[in-house]
Amino acid sequence: MASVIKSSEEVRRILQEACSRRELLILDTPFLRFESHFLSFQEDCILAQATMTREDAVYGLRTSDLKIRFPHGLGFYEAPVQMLGLEMGEGRRAQKLSIPRQIFENDQRGAYRAERVGRIPATFSTPRHEILTASLVDLSTTGARLLAQRDLAQDQLQVEDRIVVSIPLAEGIQINAEAVIRHLDTRRMGLEFLPVLPKSLQEPLSQWIFRKREEELEIMARRLELKEERLPPPGSGIPPQSILLVSEDAALEEALREPLGTLRAVCRVQPAGQAIKDALASRPALVIFHLHDLGLDQRRRCRTLVELAAGKAPVLLLGTGVDGSSLFELSGAWKAASAIAWTPQRGPFLERLAQGIIRRHSSGGESPLAPREH
Repeated sequence: MASVIKSSEEVRRILQEACSRRELLILDTPFLRFESHFLSFQEDCILAQATMTREDAVYGLRTSDLKIRFPHGLGFYEAPVQMLGLEMGEGRRAQKLSIPRQIFENDQRGAYRAERVGRIPATFSTPRHEILTASLVDLSTTGARLLAQRDLAQDQLQVEDRIVVSIPLAEGIQINAEAVIRHLDTRRMGLEFLPVLPKSLQEPLSQWIFRKREEELEIMARRLELKEERLPPPGSGIPPQSILLVSEDAALEEALREPLGTLRAVCRVQPAGQAIKDALASRPALVIFHLHDLGLDQRRRCRTLVELAAGKAPVLLLGTGVDGSSLFELSGAWKAASAIAWTPQRGPFLERLAQGIIRRHSSGGESPLAPREH
């Protein structure tokens, strides 16, 4: 659940504050996610650092489902925005984003707890002034869980004891704080930072936890992908959950194997109705339709084939030697997931785009905070 901030003045204040801090920013679409930073707040827009190529920014973020997420205090905010274009801001390439009408704030009890923290050592002192070592299990801005390297005797520590803990989290983030033991079980202990951490430490810690949260979302999405693997249907020569390329161009198939081969098997089928129907029996993870021109005959023929795949697999339009803007408009008219004007230099972007489409289709891909707008 999320609370909603609708006051225009409050929305602008939150964004102005984030810009003044050059806060970390996640640009999130149904299929792609980019990390960025706030640059400045304008009267009619927000400027964020452009961390992708101009073409990837224009077409990758050109969607009505674009959202921004950023840490704030002990939690994070999310808001729907629109990509307004690119310009130079403060001597660097910047993305212009619309000012949202409302902001969603996570209202979960307590602070978000990062559980995938990696191997981080910690030390703590007992009421008897013994210095013991442990490893970090999880962490939030209000507390932590530690695993001591040896069993803790009852005469050493008890629930409600006050200790001092030291956690060298990352460069520039060193936690040296008093804490109260809230849970204790042989080696594991749950701690609450009391007094609360100072703001000078809470803000960088909140950013660190926010990054860990985004990494966890990525891992969860990958697990959902792996669960989608199925046994091939009888008599099918195409592996299940593969990527189908509908094209007559064998050279294009070879060119796409490098960026897409790490995701799924890439199988080319001829742009013919029966060939596509047979291939769809393998339940492909994605169908890529190749357009080498946007002439009337080509569009009519391709649209008929796209309709065969509708509802059976997500569709991506891939154009060679065509105008990207026109291709993108065509994808909207045909209800395709997205479109890309292909060049070999766009291999990394195609890989991320295809992976995002597959994830969205297999998991439903709803935002973890804000409801979808229609």
